[in-house]
Amino acid sequence: MNIEPDTHRIGELGAADFDTVIENGVTLVDFWAPWCGPCHMQTPVLQQLAGRFGGRARIAKVNVDDHPELANRFQITGIPTLLLFKQGQPIRQFVGVQPAPVLIAALESVI
Repeated sequence: MNIEPDTHRIGELGAADFDTVIENGVTLVDFWAPWCGPCHMQTPVLQQLAGRFGGRARIAKVNVDDHPELANRFQITGIPTLLLFKQGQPIRQFVGVQPAPVLIAALESVI
């Protein structure tokens, strides 16, 4: 899946497209699972960010049940965990539900 930063939506990533999507620009990736209550609490914040940062950053999700290889690759041991990537490199990690101001500040600092 090609997730352009100007789509104003949250993209679902898998092993096949993960590296291609994060290799350029800024991408915030939420590692989550459908059974995770706190993960569902994080989604409205991510939707807000997708609208606010459309054109400047990508917001994406990885279902750890469907893609455990990605969770293992980034040593995700608890969810939700959000990783902030710039030019394909992880530069910041957030564990647990994060409020919008924290994520906005993190994104603004790297764009």
